[in-house]
Order: sequence, then C-alpha cells, then structure tokens
Amino acid sequence: MTRGLSRTARDLLTSEPLTAHLATCRAGNPHVAPLWYDVQGDTIEVVTTGQKLTNLRENPKVALSVAKDDGPRAEWMVTVLGTATVVDDPEASEEATKRINRKYDANEAAWAENRLVRIDVGSSSHRIY
Repeated sequence: MTRGLSRTARDLLTSEPLTAHLATCRAGNPHVAPLWYDVQGDTIEVVTTGQKLTNLRENPKVALSVAKDDGPRAEWMVTVLGTATVVDDPEASEEATKRINRKYDANEAAWAENRLVRIDVGSSSHRIY
C-alpha cells in the first residue's frame, strides 16, 4: 500500500472512464455500490445520493475499487482506502455532477438531490496483470 495515490494508480484511474465500486458501512455491515468518479490530485470525487450519503455521514471511512477487464481477463486493479466528506453545497454538487457526467459521455443534467463526496486517499494499491 502506498500513502495517497501513487503515480501508477493515478494514471490507471484516469486512463479511461470506468465504474468504481464504493464500500461504505451500513449498521456495521458493508454496503457496496457502483458509481462514476473523477480524480482531483490525491482526492477522488463522486456524486451520489440515498443510502450511501446516510452511511458516509455516520462513518466516513470508505474503500473504493476500480478494475479494468478485457472480457474475462483482468488487466489491472486499483484499491483505495480513505475518508469521505459529504459536501453540502448544491452548486458544487451540480458542477461536479456535470463534470463527471461529461467524463462518462452522459447527459450533463444534475439531480438536485446529488451531493458531492470527496474521498481523501489515505492509501492505495494497484496491480497490473
């Protein structure tokens, strides 16, 4: 594990738009959900709503996993451990939603209930197969 994001992990995470899986804690149990993300330095930003926000407000410790596969063959993976902060600023959330949606070539519309979440990377690991 590397403190923060290593250069290789950052390069892999920004190489193409892939789906991340965010693990939060819900009543003492893991709760994993797919979502889109963007890397900003040593911070990973996501926008989300619902149960994930509730979980993050109760326990900000998270794990995030991104993998690149070619069919059944794994190419690489990155795992991040960090601390999440929910940003209760509707304008910042709207801007982040539009930016992330553009990255994934999706409609730029922002959902009013979305909230920006910044994940401060504590450590990361990667593996290229």
